[in-house]
Amino acid sequence: MSALRNIESWIERTLTAVIDFFYPPFRKVMSLELFRYAACGGLNLALEWALYYVFHHFVFHGEVFDLGFVAFTPHIAAFVFKFPITFLTGFWMARHISFSGSTLRGRTQIVRYLMVTIGNIQLNYLGLKLFVEVLHLWPTVSYIIISIICVTFSYLTNKFYSFRKEKR
Repeated sequence: MSALRNIESWIERTLTAVIDFFYPPFRKVMSLELFRYAACGGLNLALEWALYYVFHHFVFHGEVFDLGFVAFTPHIAAFVFKFPITFLTGFWMARHISFSGSTLRGRTQIVRYLMVTIGNIQLNYLGLKLFVEVLHLWPTVSYIIISIICVTFSYLTNKFYSFRKEKR
């Protein structure tokens, strides 16, 4: 187990150092914590896109994935199967890089992080329904607006709820 902890520690230190290296030009417009959050979110998004592509094209071969009791279209199957991976990598980066000063226990953090993630999924769905179907905005414009709302919601709820620092 010690070898795994050493590897995890090395990854944490390396990722933090690389992200922090690119921070100076952004120092005047955002805090280091916000920059780390944005960088980790960007990395996790890139991982999501790559995994989605691999699952859709190479695992499911663009075909329906039938479990016998439920069948998934390839695009939904790719989403479902990439989700636990990117959920855990997103949580790990938030915990160890973006909000490393949190005083909450890991179990509390992951449950709260899951609640925030579920909230984001609901916010995406309801927001798209509202903007596209009720307000008749273009879907792409609607998605951009909802993405900005979700990123803001996610940052604030993770900072002040999932990974908060207790006052001493």
